[in-house]
Amino acid sequence: MAEDHIRYDILAQEALRGVMRKVLAEVARTGLPGSHHFFITFLTGAPGVRISSRLRERYPEQMTIVVQFQYWDLKVSETGFEIGLSFSDVPEKLEIPFSAVRGFYDPSVNFELEFDVKTDEAPDTGSEAPRAALAPAPVQAEPRAEEKGEPKKKSKAPAESSDSEETPNKGAEVVSLDAFRKK
Repeated sequence: MAEDHIRYDILAQEALRGVMRKVLAEVARTGLPGSHHFFITFLTGAPGVRISSRLRERYPEQMTIVVQFQYWDLKVSETGFEIGLSFSDVPEKLEIPFSAVRGFYDPSVNFELEFDVKTDEAPDTGSEAPRAALAPAPVQAEPRAEEKGEPKKKSKAPAESSDSEETPNKGAEVVSLDAFRKK
């Protein structure tokens, strides 16, 4: 087989990240339309990721956030996005470069993008673990709807029990992304 000097794989990844960037930019301007919501999985140790030390301790390799009912200050740039979420009633600001995102999923329409992320550039990992060795650590930010006088809503995404010792957030739903992957 001939060597790919054009690097179609890299071009395709960049184009797909552009889809995610465009969707998030539109949501930042107008809000989530209909029942759309997103599961975004990213490597917490990737260059440019800024999360609190509390979240980094809890999710040292990767985490999945759910952008659905309560989020604030969503800002999208050419290289990444910032978002405010609440974890166990503690507000957090996350800054995530698109290059750190491993997966973007909208369960309302069963749309999924998976990205290759170079783990050997990530600081604080200690070793160059193969991609398959990084187990998902999904977490849903706890809704703050009660602060606006609205009842809390539950995600319509199917939940699976986690192997972790406890649920990450009181009242939150832990969802394994494997439940959404095609087999």
